Amino acid sequence: MKTTMNNLQRIQMKKSIFVLAIIFTTLSFSQEKQWGLQECVNYALENNISVKQSELDTELAVENIRTAKGNFLPGVNASASQNFNFGSYIDQNGGRVASDSRGNNFGVNTGINIFNGFQNTNIYKQSKLGLESSKLQLAILKDNISLNVVNSYLNVLFNKESLRIADDKIKVTEQQLTQIQKLVDAGVRAVADLSEIKAQLATDQQSYVNAENSIDLALLSLAQLLQVSHVGFEIQNIELDITSVSLLYNNTEDIFNIASKDRPEIKNAQLSIDDAEYSIEIAKGAYMPTLSASASLGTSYQHRQGQKDELEVADLSTVDLFDTKFIGNGFGTQLEDNLGYNVGLSLNIPIFNRNQSKARVNSAKINAEKSKTRLIQAKQDLRVNIETAYADAKATLKQFEAAQLSVIAQEEAFKNAKDRYDLGVMTSFEFEQVRSRFVAAQSSLINAKYNFVFKTKVLDFYAGKSLI
Repeated sequence: MKTTMNNLQRIQMKKSIFVLAIIFTTLSFSQEKQWGLQECVNYALENNISVKQSELDTELAVENIRTAKGNFLPGVNASASQNFNFGSYIDQNGGRVASDSRGNNFGVNTGINIFNGFQNTNIYKQSKLGLESSKLQLAILKDNISLNVVNSYLNVLFNKESLRIADDKIKVTEQQLTQIQKLVDAGVRAVADLSEIKAQLATDQQSYVNAENSIDLALLSLAQLLQVSHVGFEIQNIELDITSVSLLYNNTEDIFNIASKDRPEIKNAQLSIDDAEYSIEIAKGAYMPTLSASASLGTSYQHRQGQKDELEVADLSTVDLFDTKFIGNGFGTQLEDNLGYNVGLSLNIPIFNRNQSKARVNSAKINAEKSKTRLIQAKQDLRVNIETAYADAKATLKQFEAAQLSVIAQEEAFKNAKDRYDLGVMTSFEFEQVRSRFVAAQSSLINAKYNFVFKTKVLDFYAGKSLI
């Protein structure tokens, strides 16, 4: 018994170790994994809930086409019934019988719409447009998500560079602190100078913490956009080398000409016009006559309760014309004898339906005009967005170039100030003013750089180029 318990304990211990190893491996992987930009975009497009819903809308559009195709096919239905009669009833020969009975009815019928003013044809064509529209809406959604992911990714990189500047600032202050401490110990500098440097170091450390928090928030935003856990979430660093910058586009007209042909928003607006035109034709179809065909067959069976299925007929084997005999009239015999067929055509000519058809046609025409105005509005919005993005890109380019010059000038001023400060010619307050301007210039350069990169990506987006 004791040996068995020891074996069970060893097995349980091995299971615990195995589970802990899996958990440790999972946590290590989540902490070490770094998401690349392409991976982030692909993951968002594959797993985003809105994308999945839009994909389901596309599947629904496919089913709508299948439904529209079915309008051209005949419908076939079968029927069967079981009924019980109590008291008198009319039998299959038309006579009233005072008896309880039970019976069955069986039938098959079919019908097909031969002509209905081309409504089925136009509904089918309209359903095919619906599928194209669903695909375009999915493309619009994917483009917007891709642009948002790229923007969020760049935002993380921007905050990481800001953290680097904050770290460099701390290192410079720590060097100053070490140097001032030596000068104070030697009696060359006042203790107040040391206090000022310590206060500045505390301020720099606070800025560093704020920069770390900004990175965490940027990573959280990107993780939420991807709809993944933010725990251990990290991205790959990308070095943006834009020492020589320029706009790849000379004007907005070229971009607009490309976008107005390729952008799914414009194509979808054009499809809305085509869809509205089909709606007009469908509504006009109500003015035309409709022709349909139908066919059916049916049979029945009746049974008088408590009696055999027999039928009384004249006995032709005797001379007496009034002699009768009973023959079998079972289930199969009745079904065969009572079998009947029906074939027919139905023509329906509309004469007056309270102006309902006219109102539907007019409404469809109004919707078509609205679709045309939506296309015009879509093109205007596209032009405004492109012109705004182009103006933003030009402005950020100028800001970046100005920030580059400012950093060069402020860096030179900082080096001179540091030399003067080390010689004791400049006070701590004056030196900190110079250093603050240098740090501000660096921050402005980083901000301008990432703004310029994103604005040019927006232009690439409208020009049909890859965002990655």
